[in-house]
Amino acid sequence: MARVIGIDHLVIRVADFAKSKRFYNRVLGCLGFTLKYQYGRHAGWSNGKTLFWIGQADAEGLKHPHRIGNIGFHHYAFELAKRRDVDELYDVLKAMKARVVDPPADYPDYGEGYYAVYFLDPDGLKLEGMVCPPVRKKRKARAKR
Repeated sequence: MARVIGIDHLVIRVADFAKSKRFYNRVLGCLGFTLKYQYGRHAGWSNGKTLFWIGQADAEGLKHPHRIGNIGFHHYAFELAKRRDVDELYDVLKAMKARVVDPPADYPDYGEGYYAVYFLDPDGLKLEGMVCPPVRKKRKARAKR
């Protein structure tokens, strides 16, 4: 049986390639990605494990802007190593005057220690920077002899 071993890349279409490239260069740069590829109006950033691509939408695509709630993409979450990483991303977003949907907060309904910031890209695509420590298994108490 075939088995997925990771996510190789994500590609999104954008309305304004230059504006989105500036946005993603700052956001992805903060998250440890570097611009690795650029072909015309397509760009790809890599963190050594995953590629994140943007490409200019075509004329037909420009007629149908993204709306959260439509069938399709809802949001993409970048898993970070620690809470401070979420806070650093938030600082970058504020400096960029990016549209922050929800500032850093705890989301216990999503798991113990889940901490995240939600924000929108220039086209209104929802993104998330989050951390969720692994659940610790409880040790069984040893019976006293």
